Formats: sequence, structure tokens, C-alpha cells
Amino acid sequence: MDLTPNVFDTLIIGGGPGGLTAAIYLRRFTRNVALVDKGNSRLAWIPVSHNYPGFPDGINGKLLLDQLRCQLGKYGGHVIPGEISNLRIDDGLFIADCTSPEGDVTEMRAYTVLLATGVADVGMPVERWDEAVASGAVRLCPVCDGYDVIDKRIAVATAEVNPVGHALFMRSFSRDVLLFERADESVVDADQHAQLQAANVQHIASPLAGVTLTDDLKPVLHTRDGQSYECDVFYPMLGENARSALAANLGAETVECDTLTVDDHCRTAVPGLYAIGDVTRGLNQITVATGQAAIAATTIHNMLPWALR
Repeated sequence: MDLTPNVFDTLIIGGGPGGLTAAIYLRRFTRNVALVDKGNSRLAWIPVSHNYPGFPDGINGKLLLDQLRCQLGKYGGHVIPGEISNLRIDDGLFIADCTSPEGDVTEMRAYTVLLATGVADVGMPVERWDEAVASGAVRLCPVCDGYDVIDKRIAVATAEVNPVGHALFMRSFSRDVLLFERADESVVDADQHAQLQAANVQHIASPLAGVTLTDDLKPVLHTRDGQSYECDVFYPMLGENARSALAANLGAETVECDTLTVDDHCRTAVPGLYAIGDVTRGLNQITVATGQAAIAATTIHNMLPWALR
């Protein structure tokens, strides 16, 4: 395979920490890269992350994105605003339709594609959502910031899979944990209820009706029986679906929550198609996405013909 002008070595879809890190690596490998992003990275929701190495006082999610974009710019790369609405393979090349924010459609061609599209969260009835997340009243990742809510009054909603697991996980950080039912009928069985009792987790049996905020930004959880419970922080455990349709339509394998299965080099079952970060099966963490980005970018560089100087 010879490298052809006007064809990108790699098209990266998604400009979160994984996609940006992969682009930085590939530009440092002197590869011709296009990174398309529609601006919905979950990292931008994070008011401050204390879980990302190298920032002892934490770092704001939007600031981290800005710094990654700046770093990419130092190597001649940039983010193309837009959305890849269709991806196909023709004569050995990936062909993508890129829709700009203004609605214009451009066709892009690449030898390889790296999917870093993340996940879409399932909604919950929380008023003033943006303000709640920005203030830390609502949090999305117990693994990321359980340490930051030590000894707070913590509310957790049940999940469809392992409904009590996150509440038990949070007991490592606080003795005051309340588990709320998300569905009309309880998904907590007798064995799980016994686990909650043994861990001294308060199980609120009446289904959750909605969440409001106090004037000082404390979440108040309202149940169908008319009761209200003020807490310090709420983990809604939203549930999520991976944004994997572009890959699945080409034959890539998906498993639970539409996540993609990849090998040790972040390769999907489709030759030349890679995936990293939350769109893949595994632990949803910034560090995982950036680590996968390094692996995928290096693999892509080594499998393409050398771009000799």
C-alpha cells in the first residue's frame, strides 16, 4: 500500500482526552491526521478531577481539554468541528461524511479510522442539571471521586445491572449512604437487600420521582410516597450507551451497552478500524482512554507504510 495524496493516514472521530491524545501521538509520528469532534465530550462536565495524574490540586475538565488541544496545535494538528454521520469502506479506503456545524457535508478519506466517540448517558429527572454537575451536587463516577466525598451524606440510585453494587462501593467512603429505587418495581432481591442491611446502607423502597436543589446546591431526592431526603451529593448511576453505531455498521463486534470489543492493540474486528476510551468495553476513566490512545496510535503508525522524510 502506497500513501496517496489527499487521503488521511488516520481519521480520528471524537475529540475527548482519548482522541486528542491519539492525535498528539500521531502528529509526533509525522502522520497526516484529521480529528473531527462535535463538542460533546463528557470531560467538559467535570468541575475538577483529582484522579488524573500530575495535577495534585486537580484540574478542570474544560481546561484539560484546552491544554490537550493546545498541545496538539504545537505539532500542527487541530480539531475539525463537525459530526461524522456516515462511515463506509470503498476500494480499501474509509470514506466518511462529515457534517459541519453549518450543515455542509464534506467527504473525507482515510487509510485507518480511530473511534473515540464515548458514550451517551441515559437521563434522570434532575433539575438545573448543568449547575448541579458543575457544583458537585450531582456526580457521575464513584471510581473517579469517591475519595472527594468522604463522610458526606451520599445518595445513589439503583442500576439495572448489580443494583446495589455502587451503594456498597460508596460505603468505603461514608457511613451515611442511601440507595433509591429508580424503577417502579424494586430490582433489589432478597440477597441484595441482606447485603445492604449488613453494610448499613439505607434502602429507600419508594421509587424516585425527581431531584431538586436547595439554595445552597444540596440535592433533595423526592420519592413517590411524598417523602424528601436532603443529601450532600447524588450519584444517579445514569446508565449509558456507547456511541458505536459507525463501527457496528461496518461489522465491528458490540457487547453490553453497545460497547465495542477490541484486542490488546485497540483493533476492532474490522481491519484498519480502531476504538479507544469509553466506547470500548472496560473501565471508563480518562487515564484508560489516554493509555489506549498511546497504544492505538503507535499500532497505527507501525502498520502504515513509512512516511519517509
